[in-house]
Amino acid sequence: MVAGLGIGGIAVALAVQNVLGDLFASLAIVMDKPFVVGDAISVDQHTGTVEYIGLKTTRLRSVSGEQLIFANTDLLRSRIRNFKRMFERRVVFTIGVTYRTPRARLEEIPGMLRAAVEAQPGTRFDRAHFTTFGDSALFFEVAYFVLVPDYGVYRDIQQAINLEVHRRFEEAGIEFAYPTRTVLLQPSGAPAAGHAP
Repeated sequence: MVAGLGIGGIAVALAVQNVLGDLFASLAIVMDKPFVVGDAISVDQHTGTVEYIGLKTTRLRSVSGEQLIFANTDLLRSRIRNFKRMFERRVVFTIGVTYRTPRARLEEIPGMLRAAVEAQPGTRFDRAHFTTFGDSALFFEVAYFVLVPDYGVYRDIQQAINLEVHRRFEEAGIEFAYPTRTVLLQPSGAPAAGHAP
């Protein structure tokens, strides 16, 4: 009986410890306000909008619709990204063009990319550079800022930039690259390329 009471007491103590841990975590959330109801946050690999902050758990509505439930202690141990408090959004994307693009056209591309970004209201251009010789493409990297944090606005702006870049490249005769492979065939018995006979 004594042993049973001892084991039971340990179990109760552990349960109370977990409950008190979640309670103190909920108080920390309420007092420190790392997020509030309505904020869009990311916890580890999960993203959603805060629906409820309780004494033991916090509940998020994920982008795909299901409800995510986190213990408050686990939540505070995690890295939380609060998108609602973002003032602006930095965007980086790459574009690849074919190797047969003339050098004069390559020199024009950063200016075209800058013009495509600056044509969109609510953006601030950062940079555009020819960055990499890829396996099957010459890559340019573009960075700019969307001046509002809203994700839907960002996607609309990126779509408009993509269409504008496509239009400018089409008018200039610049081809977008896609994965290709060149196979060199030589007659049997012929010396390998780069080797003297």
